[in-house]
Amino acid sequence: MQFVLILLPVFIIFGIGFIGQKVIGFDPRNISTMALYLMSPFLAFRTFYKNSIDMDYLYLTIYGLGLCFGLIAIVYIVSYFKKYSRSETSSMILSSVFMNNGNYGTPVALFAFGAAGFDVAVIFMIIQQLIMSTIGIYYAAKGSDRQEGARVALMAVVRMPIMYGAILGIILQLIHFHFPRQIYKAIDMISDATVPTIMIILGMQLATISLRNLELEKMTISLIIKFILSPLIATAFAFLLPVSEVVRNIMILMAAMPTAANTTMFALQFNAKPEFVSSVTLVSTLMSIITLPIMLYILGV
Repeated sequence: MQFVLILLPVFIIFGIGFIGQKVIGFDPRNISTMALYLMSPFLAFRTFYKNSIDMDYLYLTIYGLGLCFGLIAIVYIVSYFKKYSRSETSSMILSSVFMNNGNYGTPVALFAFGAAGFDVAVIFMIIQQLIMSTIGIYYAAKGSDRQEGARVALMAVVRMPIMYGAILGIILQLIHFHFPRQIYKAIDMISDATVPTIMIILGMQLATISLRNLELEKMTISLIIKFILSPLIATAFAFLLPVSEVVRNIMILMAAMPTAANTTMFALQFNAKPEFVSSVTLVSTLMSIITLPIMLYILGV
């Protein structure tokens, strides 16, 4: 029953965005840009400013990269035996490897593990954003006819303000800089508004996704990788790395999240089979209503 209470507020907020998009009709891309470029940097800044730098940062980076490349290797093996094209392989990577730990995983971590879990989830969200903005965009570009993956990936990282917020937070923490109370209150207000805003955005994005031309075999393989193999690999990393129980649980929980909504935008931008990627995003998010309670139960939440 506890995990139902954890997920209920999350899906209520998703539902607000979904209904608002269906009834009123917003432009999710513009609102998403606002959250990414204006609000998320403040959340990243506050997280790194108030949390002491420790080895968990390194362990989360090792975990994030290890999980990413481990899942990519699995997709390549499947693609080899199934004789998928380059475009099909890239779309499988986009739908199977990158998890929605931003506007889904982070609030679930907050409701499940409190402030301590939320801070760990935000740190990993920033690491995952960097991975998605490089490796994710590279494979989206690779799945198209244009050969510009490395350049586009580099430019995406340079333009990503969330990284600059994190770096500034680390610097000001290390030099022990203290803000006047009124200024820090403004930072707090923007940071607190970020998570519910991006949750509403996900609801809007889901309302714009349609299930067309379903490729059931590939979708089934992608969902197996996403909901079974990904948590298993994450569990191996979680127990191999010397991390606390909270960090270990966050690692496993994040790996069980549905497909990241950003991958749909990447696939659309580079025409890397966007219908397939968006279909997996929607189906995996709906399936998470069942899979996440199971995962939270296994984790003892």
